[in-house]
Amino acid sequence: MSETATVSEPRVRVELDGEAVWGRLRGGVITLDDGRELADADARYLAPVIPSKILAVHLTYRSRIEEYAARTPPAPSFFMKPPTTLNGHRQPLRRPRGSRFLNYEGELAAVVGRRMKGVAIEHALDYVAAYAPANDVGLHDFRHADRGSMLRVKGQDGFLPIGPELTPADRFDPTDFELRTYLNGELVQQATADDLIWGVAYQLADVCRLITLEPGDVLLTGTPAHSRPMKPGDVVAVEIDGLGRIENQVVDWDVDLSAAGEQPAVSANTLHVALAVAEDEAERMVERSGA
Repeated sequence: MSETATVSEPRVRVELDGEAVWGRLRGGVITLDDGRELADADARYLAPVIPSKILAVHLTYRSRIEEYAARTPPAPSFFMKPPTTLNGHRQPLRRPRGSRFLNYEGELAAVVGRRMKGVAIEHALDYVAAYAPANDVGLHDFRHADRGSMLRVKGQDGFLPIGPELTPADRFDPTDFELRTYLNGELVQQATADDLIWGVAYQLADVCRLITLEPGDVLLTGTPAHSRPMKPGDVVAVEIDGLGRIENQVVDWDVDLSAAGEQPAVSANTLHVALAVAEDEAERMVERSGA
């Protein structure tokens, strides 16, 4: 990728005639960069980012820490998601066969605009090109197996809807926003920037002192309380004022996970994280079930 990535106006990325093309959405019509037009209703949206890497933060909203009755960490902790997790607006969210705990996590995504390494907190936001709503989906049936890596839980194909468009950084204030997640039209998550323990600038500065962030890289900045499982047929939407709304429907995924490796299981950690059950009660629930 180039040394810089600028976003001067809201941008979408769609698939047309088998190719990924960029454009802008206005009044229900997408005008592509080559001048062609496409109705929003007919568009097959792709994620509007092409990152070399995706970084995500663990607990960072106060409401989520309180929900888990957890101690506030002394600093953020992070994990990585592969670019193959990317998914687009209105594209299916696939729940693998034999699993039960596919959770939504509404988040704000920050897209890096120029190379970041060792950037101070007070300058970090100057390196952001754009923002977008995102859904950091997690399959907690593998919670027992990942031991913190999150590869099985968060790294499967299509586990990151983002978009539908990128909003330029100068049109959005990451210190003053409201995030909402809806499941089948019901409000299930709601938070503002004030609920963040570590803001976007702090998270970027923390990551880039360790890892060079390249133009197009994505930082997922955490989710508030009330992440819960979805089932096939459910429609989940994440919206952030000023950035729009991304919506997806959950479908069955007939992928065979049994061929090798750790298998899905209902562990105490699964119940604790997926359902916000207290840890001791989660242990008792597993013991009673004989799992």
